[in-house]
Amino acid sequence: MRLARFGPVGAERPCLVDGQGRRFDASAVVRDWDAQALAAPPRIDLAGLPPVPESARWASPVPRPGKVVCIGLNYADHAAESGMPIPAEPIVFLKAPRTVIGPYDQVRIPRGSAKTDWEVELAVVIGREASYLASREQAAAHIAGYCICNDISERHWQLERGGQWDKGKNFDTFCPLGPWLATADELPALGSLAMQLSVNGQRMQQGSTATMIFDPLFVVHYLSQCMTLEPGDVITTGTPPGVGLGHKPPRFLAPGDVMELSITGLGVQRQVCTAA
Repeated sequence: MRLARFGPVGAERPCLVDGQGRRFDASAVVRDWDAQALAAPPRIDLAGLPPVPESARWASPVPRPGKVVCIGLNYADHAAESGMPIPAEPIVFLKAPRTVIGPYDQVRIPRGSAKTDWEVELAVVIGREASYLASREQAAAHIAGYCICNDISERHWQLERGGQWDKGKNFDTFCPLGPWLATADELPALGSLAMQLSVNGQRMQQGSTATMIFDPLFVVHYLSQCMTLEPGDVITTGTPPGVGLGHKPPRFLAPGDVMELSITGLGVQRQVCTAA
């Protein structure tokens, strides 16, 4: 199934998306895509659901998560463009829940920023609590599904202000999710999903999950050894090459820029950048 949410900020409602991208209001059947629903999504007949108006806002497909856990330098070709060695273990940092927005909401460029960057990523949404999982194979039963994430980054704060990466990753609006969450059965083969991102119509990123170093099952198993993953938590799994920092000369975002990004089977995002 394709799970989504719609409506104004603070009044979002659950819906389902068909193969043509049409949305159907599921709020009469399920309260929201909360922990209970993500653990066992109910099978719902779309024919019995009212359509969602096309003009309705697309929200994040999951309610505000408890945490967003991110994996850095998880694509071999992105590590190469960054001039960094392939990590021996996953590089982990966090985004605050407040960074999460809908797939077509505006991204706000931080005040004074000249180095705000883009990153198309495959995101994993946790469906069942995971702690000390025994194997990567066991991790599959704890995943509700997958969606697109744009891991927006402010490189000056991330790389030039000392300390951890988190400072450049946690500005408001820095984690657009959606448009929908595809349950695991919708994406049986994760190893070769095409990924792309354009800015103002110019292709910046073109890659594939085939160059991912640590796959989603490994990542969920790994993280469960050092933290409890809860239903609704989001894990972003890294980006292919073509980020603004990797261009020569570097290219960054400014108010008025338009980002469009997609991953096979997960739809398309589009964000307009505005000044904070």
